[in-house]
Amino acid sequence: MKEHNEKTCCCYCDEDKREEYEKIANVIDFYKGREGCLIQVLHAAQEIYGYLPLEVQKFIADKMDLHLSEVSGVVTFYSFFSTKERGKHTLRVCMGTACYVRGGKKLVEALEEMLNVKAGETTEDKMFTFEIARCIGACGLGPAVMIDDKVYKQVSPAKLRSIIDEYYNDEEEEEEGGGEE
Repeated sequence: MKEHNEKTCCCYCDEDKREEYEKIANVIDFYKGREGCLIQVLHAAQEIYGYLPLEVQKFIADKMDLHLSEVSGVVTFYSFFSTKERGKHTLRVCMGTACYVRGGKKLVEALEEMLNVKAGETTEDKMFTFEIARCIGACGLGPAVMIDDKVYKQVSPAKLRSIIDEYYNDEEEEEEGGGEE
């Protein structure tokens, strides 16, 4: 059996993710004893780990002296939390009324074909997690697509290809060391 740091690790701790578990343990220590802090801990844990798989939920439950069902219940109730690994970028198509009537559904269909995923899934290369948004507050710009925090206005299926390619091109430049910040 591997040596484990009692304070920060547990029997289901993934050795490759030890640093992430330690950071999550530090967050839990910071909030320890504060009433109603589970959501803040889960937000921080997802930021650190990237998502909240069952083993991370177990770790949080153990460290906070909570039942796993309580932690899992919060994770599954709020749509912000993800139990599946997410892509580097979150791509959302607005399907609010204004965007829908201006072609939002065609954008969803084009992306499903282009990225070979359905809404709610992550691309095989882990570049994009594709989601549907009920409204992104850009009704006059529809149909709108949002990637991370950037909103693209009046998007057509043809325009989608160049938007997606832009992210892949940026990724290639970063890998070659040519990306500038």
